[in-house]
Amino acid sequence: MKINQFAYVPTTHDQIVTELTDIRFLTARTSKIADPVMLFRQFLLKFYLEKQGLSTRVQKVSNLMATPELNAYEYTTSQESVTKLAFYNVGLQLLGFEVGLDFTLDEPLATMKKLKLPIADVPTTLDRNHLIDAWYKLLNTRTKFGQTLIDFLAGQGYYHQFNDDDSLKRPLIFNGKSQAVFDTDKLIHEVVYVEAPLDNDHDGKRDLLKAEITRPAETNNGLKVPVVFTASPYDQGTNDKQADALTHKVNKPLTRKVPNDLTYDDVKAPAAPTNLPNPRSAKGTTEVAEETFVKTWTYSLNDYFLARGFAVVISSGVGTKDSDGVRTTGTRDETISATSIIEWLHGDRQAFTNRHDQVAISAWWSNGNVGMTGRSYLGTLSTAAAMTGVSGLKTAIVEAGISNYYDYYRENGLVVAPGGFQGEDTDVLGELTFSREQSAADYLKIKDTWLEQLKKLTSGQDRKSGSYNSFWDARNLLKDVNIKADMLLIHGLNDWNVKLSHVYNLRNRLKKEAITQKLILHQGQHEYLNNFRSVDYTDIVNLWLTNKLLAVQNDANKVIPDVLVQDNAAAETWTTYKDWGTDATVKKISLADDRFTDLNENTSFTDQLPDDLFKHYTTNTDKWQHDLFTKDHSKMDKHCIKLVSEPLSQDIIVDGQAKISLRGSTSANVGLLSVALVDYGKAKRLTAVPQVLAPQQILTSYHWRKDDLKEFLPTKKASAFKKFTDSHMNMQNRTNNYKADELQPNQRYTFDMAFQPTFWRLLAGHQLGIVIYATDMDYTIRGNQDITYTIDLGASSIEIPVLK
Repeated sequence: MKINQFAYVPTTHDQIVTELTDIRFLTARTSKIADPVMLFRQFLLKFYLEKQGLSTRVQKVSNLMATPELNAYEYTTSQESVTKLAFYNVGLQLLGFEVGLDFTLDEPLATMKKLKLPIADVPTTLDRNHLIDAWYKLLNTRTKFGQTLIDFLAGQGYYHQFNDDDSLKRPLIFNGKSQAVFDTDKLIHEVVYVEAPLDNDHDGKRDLLKAEITRPAETNNGLKVPVVFTASPYDQGTNDKQADALTHKVNKPLTRKVPNDLTYDDVKAPAAPTNLPNPRSAKGTTEVAEETFVKTWTYSLNDYFLARGFAVVISSGVGTKDSDGVRTTGTRDETISATSIIEWLHGDRQAFTNRHDQVAISAWWSNGNVGMTGRSYLGTLSTAAAMTGVSGLKTAIVEAGISNYYDYYRENGLVVAPGGFQGEDTDVLGELTFSREQSAADYLKIKDTWLEQLKKLTSGQDRKSGSYNSFWDARNLLKDVNIKADMLLIHGLNDWNVKLSHVYNLRNRLKKEAITQKLILHQGQHEYLNNFRSVDYTDIVNLWLTNKLLAVQNDANKVIPDVLVQDNAAAETWTTYKDWGTDATVKKISLADDRFTDLNENTSFTDQLPDDLFKHYTTNTDKWQHDLFTKDHSKMDKHCIKLVSEPLSQDIIVDGQAKISLRGSTSANVGLLSVALVDYGKAKRLTAVPQVLAPQQILTSYHWRKDDLKEFLPTKKASAFKKFTDSHMNMQNRTNNYKADELQPNQRYTFDMAFQPTFWRLLAGHQLGIVIYATDMDYTIRGNQDITYTIDLGASSIEIPVLK
């Protein structure tokens, strides 16, 4: 168990006294106590909430052991000093660790170090000031269940006991982070309809977009609060059965493209039309919304901030239930539907209380500062909105967001699938999120428009060629950048849905801009990170948003690491870096180098499988992947080239984007290439799906939402290998993704391919594997065509970026 912390803000003693006074651990009475032992007792009694009787609190303190012989109450009524050992014996128990199970009373500091918990820089015997500093750091230390001790206390009702105390600061900042001092029992839930500068259903009226608002009751008394905004196309419901019915068949042959000499200008998206209907005229104004809502979907990170004085707004955007428009899967229209909500929150756009009466309502309770959150499609819309430079958006926290839709559904001229969703495409996703379909009367009005739009998606995405075109160019979020918002980017190193090229390319593009950006890379796949034991992600986000949206000078830009990476080879281990992919030394190696062994002893392979084996693999791709990558002989031996390096003499970290140059040919006038890099070596590797450590143990506030504590843990059984990156290419797109090159049978060409970026540590004794094949059962079209591929290993090479 390791409980790493990266969001603790170093704080001076004077500031510590001020903050402990703000949260009421230091009061007019306790501030006069000079004896550290007596002050320690008062801190412990206060820890157990003053709404409980003194006898109850004394008993609870007596249940803690300070030394092997004395409980904490006995200790603070009989000893003349507070030792560091006694303080941390008690502290570990307050943090939820058990004596005899998690630590021993004779070595608490050794346990603190082992768990990676911070230890106050105090002497072996604490004076009054040392005790205050140590108590402050303890309150900001994470518990056994993954949240800071002060957050745990808030969940127990520590701040709730001051609800009727108007002198308690709201918002309240402690160690640079917003505290849970807002009563979630009194949250206000309301709905407005924001008028967007869009008419994407072409009905002659600007589109109205439903927005659901949850805000603290204190806003009715004049408090203006920042907003955490999530643009979620899924929030109003999804059409799962209809989307499944649209899923494309992938067991079909790769087709030849007519060679062309296209340039980027030929595939560049045309400028968006600017003609729009006039805005609606307000027939009245009000500050009172008329519609409320019951939340059926929740995001625990947003819930966390509701208790800390932030409002939360969720809007699904165009083409969703109770909003106008149709889904477009990634275009400017969806971006505008997100920025329109931000503009209303900033005071730059009008909204109405309902869809008909044109009674305008402003976001009078908002301080105008907005931060976006969300994963996947939600994170994608956060990126898209940030790229516009919309006023009011101060930051976007992007978890596993798409930065270019072509790279999500295509790769180097090939139709590819997001991991786990073979046959999905923009039309399928559009149908999935077109929740207007769930309102019968509304759908009747819009059905023909939607079916026409669906045809445009199917046609424009062009699954036949897989090449880049103006349809995809209109969905490239990296093209037009006018960003003002600071960015916090989070991505999984095992995410095969939104692959790592999205965050890598986004981050490299943002380096050209005058903003602050931070990056967190974890070992999961397509996962949220806000409920993990080994990293204080929620605290990082709290520090970040408190700085960006409340303008608190808490050194967030300095304290939060530029790049934070979870190690793949050691559980619960996180390391900070200055950058990703720029500090590595590129090692170029010939594929014919003596350090590689050709396990299959072939330089040619066929892509065609026997019919029964093909059917078996397409219905069991885990078995196909095992047979493809195993070092043992398998039924895939004749269908790939498998090179394995000699055992590594030391650990190496592949940092960034490896590249491979293949000189080869196809026996047909079509062809595709796939290459995977594999980590060979028996090990209990981390699961890419988090394991639940403690169900419902995380308290986001008092009598409020709970969350499971999770972690990526080593598997119980060791595995022999793991793919850690790959690349795919249509052999006719060896120049770029829009130009179709000539491809003649049995003629050699050079294919330069970039792998998905990674940050991967191969241990000493492990071997690097390079597996070259054609059809990828998980991602590419599966034609099972009678094609033989030949690779000249002597004329082929790989470039591996190895961290210095």
